[in-house]
Amino acid sequence: MSIKTINPATGEEIKSFTSDSPEEISKKLEAGQAAFQNWRNTSFEERARCMHKQADILEQDAEKYGRIITLEMGKPLKDAIAEVKKCAKACRYYADNAADFLADDTIETTASTSMIAYEPLGVVLAIMPWNFPFWQAYRFLAPALMAGNVGVLKHASNVPQCALAIEEIVRRAGFPDDVFQTLLIGSREVNAVIENPLVKAVTLTGSEVAGSKVAEKAGSEIKKTVLELGGSDPFIVLEDADLEQAAEVAVKSRMVNTGQSCIAAKRFIVVESIADAFLSKMKEKMANLKTGDPMQDVDYGPLARIDLAEDLEKQVKASVEKGAEIVLDGGRDAKDNAYFKPMILKNVKPGMPAYEEEMFGPVAAVIIVKDEEEAIAVANDSRFGLGGAVWTQDKARGLRVARKVETGAMFVNALVASSPEMPFGGIKKSGYGRELSYLGIREFVNQKSIWVA
Repeated sequence: MSIKTINPATGEEIKSFTSDSPEEISKKLEAGQAAFQNWRNTSFEERARCMHKQADILEQDAEKYGRIITLEMGKPLKDAIAEVKKCAKACRYYADNAADFLADDTIETTASTSMIAYEPLGVVLAIMPWNFPFWQAYRFLAPALMAGNVGVLKHASNVPQCALAIEEIVRRAGFPDDVFQTLLIGSREVNAVIENPLVKAVTLTGSEVAGSKVAEKAGSEIKKTVLELGGSDPFIVLEDADLEQAAEVAVKSRMVNTGQSCIAAKRFIVVESIADAFLSKMKEKMANLKTGDPMQDVDYGPLARIDLAEDLEKQVKASVEKGAEIVLDGGRDAKDNAYFKPMILKNVKPGMPAYEEEMFGPVAAVIIVKDEEEAIAVANDSRFGLGGAVWTQDKARGLRVARKVETGAMFVNALVASSPEMPFGGIKKSGYGRELSYLGIREFVNQKSIWVA
């Protein structure tokens, strides 16, 4: 089997790689286990030295690696460069804080000494998606390696050069051989990797379907998992919102990564008294975005693959057939590339794909409601629960609404985003477990109770 890099802006095949054989996979896992035996005993200072060096490389060579991202999955180069630099922040955050996050916790008991110790597990398999091919990997890599674990990365099959570049960066930073390795494999080979007794845990960022399959297999092997899955994030606009600011952030949130983000705003829940004014502003701003060659200065690029554009087109068509109204027309101009112009749909109702499903691309679904109470009810009427936002000039009201919406994160008057300091993850069909913050580094450690009589 071969794994190919195809430029989504042109449809051109750039490079092809031969998949790892079962024997090569076994050798990599064995090498990872051998590396773990030494890496687990290194000091936090030594790990931090390598992690800071890695951050230096990411910052210095951000454009080099950004071009690989743009080539393989199509996001504008300026956004790809920003993504690489964000990874450096995660590296520095865990380099500076891991020792404190994993320090023994003393517990007062009847023992002379009792504590919780945090110890690494071993080889952790990371199954990562293409939409943020560096950031998603580093959300795992930085805390896992600082905790003393070693990692193997099964990246999305359309970004093999990104996967290999990350492995190269780890090596350049001075980490010991085999502390982090890339597995060039397809989805069919994942089960065998999970079954391997050398793999101690699995983290996946991806679709609901992929997450359920990985959780099932890992569960049968009694192995810890963290799943960060899809989202259909609500963007609630109340009648007292700053409409100009809300509309500006609404467009940015829907169009980040050409709409291919699990925490992009997807369902715009707007109180009817200001719906027309908000829609007018949103439409104007979205219509003025420019596209083109993602290596140039554009606002958005193509979707990552042609089949993704085809799937989004089908979701829009089915929603319109069920009564959704097109406010801003867009979609596909050509069938030989993955470009998809922004669209806005209103009159979106239950039963439509735009209401029920995650739309992974630049299509905004507008749902008009009577008031705050209905807005909360609609926001919670979803099988997903990843992130969300609420817009109001009354901060106390915003906090009240934020507490009532069923998500892993809520933002008041701000763009939903991930950052090293705050935990990231969802509830319901959006997954379980947390990445980032001190919670993220504690996911893949043995939280060991120690009691001294």
